[in-house]
Amino acid sequence: MTLNKADIRQMIISKLKKITDKERYIIENALLKGLVESNLWKKANSIGITISHGFEWDTSDLIKTAWKQGKQVYAPKCLPSEREMVFYRIENFNQLEVVYYNLLEPKPQETKPVEKNSIDLIVVPGVVFDKAGYRIGFGGGYYDRFLADYQNETVSLLHTEQLVDCIPIDSHDIAVNHLLTEKGLVK
Repeated sequence: MTLNKADIRQMIISKLKKITDKERYIIENALLKGLVESNLWKKANSIGITISHGFEWDTSDLIKTAWKQGKQVYAPKCLPSEREMVFYRIENFNQLEVVYYNLLEPKPQETKPVEKNSIDLIVVPGVVFDKAGYRIGFGGGYYDRFLADYQNETVSLLHTEQLVDCIPIDSHDIAVNHLLTEKGLVK
C-alpha cells in the first residue's frame, strides 16, 4: 500500500509531537549551530525565514542571530486570495501580527516587501523530506509556487525522523537545495 502525501504528513507530525521538550531543545540548538556555522549562512547577507508555529522547529533564535550579525531578515506573508506569498523585511518581532491559523506574519503597513531573488538564502519549512530535497509541507503549495523561479539558495531544517526514502512527487513540486539535520548537512 502506497501512502499519499496527507497520510505521510500526519504520520510524521504525530512523531514530531511526541518529541519531549528536552529533546526538542537539543535538536533546535544543533540545527541553529549547524546552520549558523555553514557556508550557506556565512555567505548570505539576507535570509528569508518563516516565523515558526506549533510543533515546527523554533526559528526565533535564528532570526535573532541574523539580526545580531547584521543580516537582513525577511518573513513571508501568504496572500490566500492569490495563493501567493510575499516576503517582507522585518527588523523586530513587533512588526508581526497574528493571522489565520494563529500564524505570525509581517504587518504590510510596517514593513517593506522584497523582490524574491534579492533574498540570498531561504529557510524552507516542511514536514517530510526525501534525500533529493523534495518535501511535503502543510498542503498549501505556497513555497512551491514561490520557489518555481527563485534563483538563490534554499535549505530546510529537519530532524532525521523527518527524512524518508521516498515521497510522492507532483510536477509542481520544487526540491530544496540543502537539507540540514541535527547531525549536519545531508544534501
